Amino acid sequence: MRKIIDFLSLKKNIAVLLSVVLFVELGERMGERFLPLYIMALGGGSIAIGILNALDNFLSAVYSMPGGYLSDRFGYKKSLIFFNIMASTGYLIVIIFPYWQAAIIGAIFFISWSAISLPAIMSAISKSIPFHKRTMGITLHSLTRRIPMAVGPILGGLCLSIWGDITGIRVAFSIAFILSVISIFAQHNMLEAPEMPERIKFKFNPVKMFYLINQPLKRLLISDILMRFCEQIPYAFVVIWCVKYVQIGTFQFGILTAIEMITAILIYIPVAYFVERSGKQALDPSGAPNEAARRESKKKYIIISFVFFSLFPIFILFSNSFSALVIAFIIRGLKEFGEPTRKALILDLSPEDNQAMAYGTYYFIRDIVVSIAALGGGILWLLSPQMTLIISSGFGVLGTLYFIFYTDLSEKLPNEEKSPEEPKTA
Repeated sequence: MRKIIDFLSLKKNIAVLLSVVLFVELGERMGERFLPLYIMALGGGSIAIGILNALDNFLSAVYSMPGGYLSDRFGYKKSLIFFNIMASTGYLIVIIFPYWQAAIIGAIFFISWSAISLPAIMSAISKSIPFHKRTMGITLHSLTRRIPMAVGPILGGLCLSIWGDITGIRVAFSIAFILSVISIFAQHNMLEAPEMPERIKFKFNPVKMFYLINQPLKRLLISDILMRFCEQIPYAFVVIWCVKYVQIGTFQFGILTAIEMITAILIYIPVAYFVERSGKQALDPSGAPNEAARRESKKKYIIISFVFFSLFPIFILFSNSFSALVIAFIIRGLKEFGEPTRKALILDLSPEDNQAMAYGTYYFIRDIVVSIAALGGGILWLLSPQMTLIISSGFGVLGTLYFIFYTDLSEKLPNEEKSPEEPKTA
């Protein structure tokens, strides 16, 4: 058992954090994936759905930067509890007010928890485990998140099948609210967090936070933005395509989402193992760890991930049955091949003392830009759903080529000039 725990880097506090993630996101995923159907049922059109998707990206970006700041300033425990309360408020708005406008307003609140949790948990993982084990720690977080992503849509789809698109969504969010409240008490009583230094007084300065993004991280960011254009242009309309065009049921769509998540879960641990093995072999001639070479060894895994991002819109375009959609959603699950590796790479390239803020700033820039693509997806869908899928795939190809030819991960960072030693574990 000890060998398994060490292999997975499953530290005590990480295990508690992952348990909270599992609980909170199960409730969120029951309703969030079906919001486009809910909005249409209440009279909202494709523009309203595009606004919802753009708002999701925009507010995730807006929350991620101060989220990273709050984590570094006050600690992840207080930050997670506060944003969990915000999410509960958003669920209540959807439950109480049966209007499509209320669904969009509620989303302003309930998408906040994921935005704050990412930089906070990434920082906790980075400070708790060695450099060469970061990918495994982040993989565990990604794997844990995919469990509610797989189970939640099935339960949500079942709610819609039983009670209809309107009442079913409100039932799903009622369950999400209950789970969220329980999680608040669990975080307060069970989550351990190190005390913050008495006087780490740094002001929230968005301009200075942009300087945390160094040149290699900027190149990764550009390729990531292009890939998210590929993902987000059709994202909110995937459920519409499957239910309205291919004409499958909402429960079947929940099954497809589960297939996607199960595919991701099955590849996470094996890929993390190979990433770690590649990293251990990246040594200087003297035999000392070479962090620049370790970063470069991660590149091929991210490229594979980007290829699957690009393929999904084309596969779904030519899917005209449930069995064909199964193949498309397996492809969509395989896009997670290098996602934990990419997140680990962001931490690798971030300043050691401000990793949460750098992580939050990275996502702030990315999601602000990508929110434009999400809104544009609503406009493109009005013109041609087929063209929307083709254009999104084109952005994926462009992002993949940029990453291959313009992103050099072997450059040494300023702090690496000082010492090649391994960082100490927390």
